[in-house]
Amino acid sequence: MCARWVDRLLAVFLLIVFIPILVVVGVLILLVDGPPVFFRQVRVGRYGKPFLLWKFRTMRTGVVGGSSVTARQDVRITRVGRFLRRWKLDELPQLWNIVRGEMVFVGPRPEVPEYVALFPVEFSRLLRYSPPGLVDPATLQFLDEEGVLAEEVRRGLSVHEAYVARVLPRKLAVALEHIDLYCSWRRWLFLIRAVVYLVFRRGGGQ
Repeated sequence: MCARWVDRLLAVFLLIVFIPILVVVGVLILLVDGPPVFFRQVRVGRYGKPFLLWKFRTMRTGVVGGSSVTARQDVRITRVGRFLRRWKLDELPQLWNIVRGEMVFVGPRPEVPEYVALFPVEFSRLLRYSPPGLVDPATLQFLDEEGVLAEEVRRGLSVHEAYVARVLPRKLAVALEHIDLYCSWRRWLFLIRAVVYLVFRRGGGQ
C-alpha cells in the first residue's frame, strides 16, 4: 500500500506556498477573459470512480460542441489560457484534487469517461494499481500533445479521431510500461525530474 498521505500533506504545503501565484492567475483570468476562473470536468478515478477535476479555465465559455481534447491553435483557447497551458499553470488547481485524495502526484493521467470506455482493459489495470496522477512518464513524452494533434488534423483526421487512434493508445502503453513506478519511492525522483524538465525546457514548450 502506497503512503498516499505523503502526497496529501505535500499538496497542502504547496497550495499554501503557491497562494500568490493562484491569486494572480485567478485575477488575470477575471480581468482579461472574465469569469469563471476555474474549469471542472468529470474524470475517471481509482477503481473507475468519477470525480471532478479542477483546472484554471483556459477555454472560452458558451462555445457549443468541440472535442474534450485540444489541438494547437484551437480557437476556443483564450489569450490567458494559451500562456497558462504553455507553462502548465492551468494544472495547479489539481493540488486540491490531491488533497481530497482523488489524485496523487505521480500516476496515470486522468481521462474523461468517453475515452476510458474505449480502452476499458487498459484503464482498469492502471486505476486498480494507482489513483490518477498530476504527472506520469507519458506526460513528458507527449508534452507537445496539442502540436501532435494539430499535425494529425492537417492530415485529415478530426481531433477526436487523432487522439483515439494516434495519441491515447501510445500514452496508455507508456503508462502501463511504468506501472511499477506509481507505488514506488522512485516516483519522487521522477517527480523532481519532471518538475525540472517542465520548468527549464527550452522556451517553456508550446
